[in-house]
Amino acid sequence: MRVADTDILVVSGWSDSGPEHWQSRWQAKLSTARRVTQRDFEKPIRAEWEEKITREVLESARPAVIVAHSLGVIATLHAAQRVGEKIAGAFLVAPPSEAVIREMPSIDSAFLPVPRARLPFPATMVGSSDDPYADLLFARNLAQDIGAQFIDAGASGHINVDSGHGPWPEGSLAFANFMTKL
Repeated sequence: MRVADTDILVVSGWSDSGPEHWQSRWQAKLSTARRVTQRDFEKPIRAEWEEKITREVLESARPAVIVAHSLGVIATLHAAQRVGEKIAGAFLVAPPSEAVIREMPSIDSAFLPVPRARLPFPATMVGSSDDPYADLLFARNLAQDIGAQFIDAGASGHINVDSGHGPWPEGSLAFANFMTKL
């Protein structure tokens, strides 16, 4: 599937993705991409995040493809339980573990447990061996549970600006490859 034939929904995580983050860069380059803007990125409430993703999927004029990072991955998995049949695919990067979510008081505990139902659409999940928010085994097991292809990004931190992943060309290539399979 071509990017131009889809609505790319960029789903950020806690604190959003700043202008140098790979998600923001992709959004600027992809003509059909738009950010799923949450009311509060600092104190995420699961019901609000899930509802906003659900609404954006339902309002998409073309097949919806989600590009999610961090807590946005978990919110996407919750929304997929409601509108999974309307999602064409999802590219999921650096999901935080349940233990980390539990330890962050600013994040609504209703994000837990992390949904592990098999997704009704193709998905790719990218994880890192030194992500401070989730170990590689968590990401790999989550990918297996939901039926996603798993990509081991090696020692890439949280795959964000702080870990040196502003442009993230490897991610762009992986996403392009993902899109060709939809």
